[in-house]
Amino acid sequence: MSDLRPRSDERLLREREPGVAGSAFAVFYERHRRAVLAYFQRRTRTPELAADLAAETFAQALQSRWRFRAHTDDGSAAAWLFGIAGHVHSRSLRKGRVEDQARRRLGLPAMALDDEAIREITESDGDQAITDALARLPEDQRAAIRARIVEEQSYADIASRLRCSEGVIRKRVSRGLVSLRRDLGELA
Repeated sequence: MSDLRPRSDERLLREREPGVAGSAFAVFYERHRRAVLAYFQRRTRTPELAADLAAETFAQALQSRWRFRAHTDDGSAAAWLFGIAGHVHSRSLRKGRVEDQARRRLGLPAMALDDEAIREITESDGDQAITDALARLPEDQRAAIRARIVEEQSYADIASRLRCSEGVIRKRVSRGLVSLRRDLGELA
């Protein structure tokens, strides 16, 4: 089996060969694990809750990766993953608990956190690295990512507010996420 690390996220999600598909998703998981944990840590301020939400996010992504359709290899897989994360978070707020159906359906155990895992989730270096990487983006990309990923606004709402097309907003988010992935990947 060839080294999967140089492959784009989009190719990793499309991988269909049984033995390779699990390995491909493991590479995708490792690329985005810290960012997804940081996303939930900022929202919940509870490492255990952040870990549970991240586990369910990746379980849902693993289950639905066959439905992912990229138009190009431009970073839309990261946006897709954070879209799942946003939905997982919203559902947990609405229901007052973390849903774990996908994780249980896949037979994945609940995440057990030791002191080291909690320290990794709560350390601010990841947050600072993300903040710094965002600051290096052009303002139009930074604003689009903030509105779409952080504030969870629809593309249509963002386009209306900024008086441009949804396609322009999608491209700004996509280009920004590609830059962030490249920038943050160099730090890993």
